[in-house]
Amino acid sequence: MEMMTEQEQEFGVSAAEAVTDEGGQQEQGANPAEMAEENTGAEQALVEQIARLETERDQLMDRLARLQAEFDNARKRQEREKTEFRDYATGMVVEQFLPVLDNFTLALGSNASAEQLRSGVELIVKQMDEVLRGLNVQAVATVGEMFDPRVHEALGSVERDDLPDQSVAEEIRRGYRLRERLLRPALVRVASNPGQTEA
Repeated sequence: MEMMTEQEQEFGVSAAEAVTDEGGQQEQGANPAEMAEENTGAEQALVEQIARLETERDQLMDRLARLQAEFDNARKRQEREKTEFRDYATGMVVEQFLPVLDNFTLALGSNASAEQLRSGVELIVKQMDEVLRGLNVQAVATVGEMFDPRVHEALGSVERDDLPDQSVAEEIRRGYRLRERLLRPALVRVASNPGQTEA
């Protein structure tokens, strides 16, 4: 059995093992160059991935900005079209009332008798009713109809023997509806028939 050197005794390692370790370290010493190459390759891949992601981000931000601009333009266009449509609809309605206004102006400027003025105003009212019918505006039925709080507004009651109790006796102001929508209720007086109330 070989004698161990002082170093071997101190560290518990034989010279052969030390050489092997040094050789191993030398092999490991060769690895850092390979590892550096591998690290450089990995770093390059990360740099390329970052560049690709930044490009993708920039494209998405650009697309977002364009979509926002398109949305704003569409909203402005919709508002403009809505205003134009409202103006067009208003113009169509006003245009139909202009002849009625012309007839009122002619009636005010004439030196006709009271009877002629009355018949002129009746013609104007008839003309106005025709315009309203053309716009699907109808008068609310009143006198003789049963009082309906959905379309009539009562201003009081009047005693009447010739009408059913709670029916409309007088129309004070005409009410109108546009198709099924009530524009304004009719102001009416409601009949109170004591003979029917007691029965």
